[in-house]
Amino acid sequence: MTRPAGLAARMEERLRDGSAHTLELARDILGLSGHPGAASAAVFALLGDDARFRVDAGGVWSFESTAGGVRLSDLSFAVVDVETTGGGVHSGHRITEIAIVTVEDGRIVDDWTTLVNPGRPIRPIVTSLTGITPEMVEAAPFFEHVAPQVSSRLEGRVFVAHNVAFDRGFVRNELIQAEGEAPSFPSLCTVQLARLLVPRLRRRNLDELARHLEVKIEGRHRAWGDARATARILLHLLELAELQGIRDLDTLKKQLRTRSRRRRSRTRRTSE
Repeated sequence: MTRPAGLAARMEERLRDGSAHTLELARDILGLSGHPGAASAAVFALLGDDARFRVDAGGVWSFESTAGGVRLSDLSFAVVDVETTGGGVHSGHRITEIAIVTVEDGRIVDDWTTLVNPGRPIRPIVTSLTGITPEMVEAAPFFEHVAPQVSSRLEGRVFVAHNVAFDRGFVRNELIQAEGEAPSFPSLCTVQLARLLVPRLRRRNLDELARHLEVKIEGRHRAWGDARATARILLHLLELAELQGIRDLDTLKKQLRTRSRRRRSRTRRTSE
């Protein structure tokens, strides 16, 4: 059952001001003053599976701001997009362009991009798609020269990308080669977020998701254009999460894991 986001938000606001008994919450927030058992059941249905709320043996509820992790509105995000030479990271392929867009306080606050000399050929099909030619990257810095800037822009932020495993895998590999290690950072995937928050959308590639959310892509298949578009998409998805009562990173991660397990279970049943 989907919980009404407005009621959950009102419960949180009330309990941030101090603890309250189950029947008090039922009366003040839900407008229930009849049978105590039914009123208590309604409060437990609304708050019982949310780690931010605690109830003691006497039926008194409290809000623990650290229980559910850092609030989404308090996080800083590094939205990343990379272009590559055209093969897998484990096949020795490299980054040819990277962009990092910083999102804080519900807006884009900074962006940075650079071409990268991959030290190996770019597949012709990639050049035809991205427009990045061998001549363009020949005079570009090697990744080791920009690695400190990349690390500093990722540090302390949530790494976000569309199909995050791809971009994160390349960035981590490049950082390890350049600096001997890669920073540890939480990550979010806008594809997975869209599956959770916009479940009726059948296709979730960057073009379809941008079209659905009315986000303009400036420079498709280039790192800066795709990263900027992904950042705008992220802002829309964070708003949807807020409306659906998801307000902290731990709760969001939990919802994503639950959906992923259900999806794998349905896939297994279908294949049997």
